[in-house]
Amino acid sequence: MGDILGMCITHSIASGMGGARTAGDLVARVQMARGMKTKDAKKYVADKLKVSVLDLTDSTVMTVVREELGLGCVAQLPGHPKGMEAKFNIAKLLDIEINSVNKFKQKTGMFTPASA
Repeated sequence: MGDILGMCITHSIASGMGGARTAGDLVARVQMARGMKTKDAKKYVADKLKVSVLDLTDSTVMTVVREELGLGCVAQLPGHPKGMEAKFNIAKLLDIEINSVNKFKQKTGMFTPASA
């Protein structure tokens, strides 16, 4: 069934890192998808983004990184990925499963579940 407090803790940590303003949302996604501890998830995300762990909490650095990689930003700019497009990019970059991305792929015929 899982840890009933797991999501609360993950949200708290992500909020403390600035959420989508920095990399808090990405770290939280990795924690939940891969079952990683915070320190390990931060290192994993930093490596994937090619930044230092300290840069993950720097809103200036992360705004540039998120724009360049198409990971979505709080202030959505015209021509930059947002919504599902950003989620697709996040799932691909971090090599994780995102349920809404998989459901979208299933509906459009882009994805066949491994169990099928």
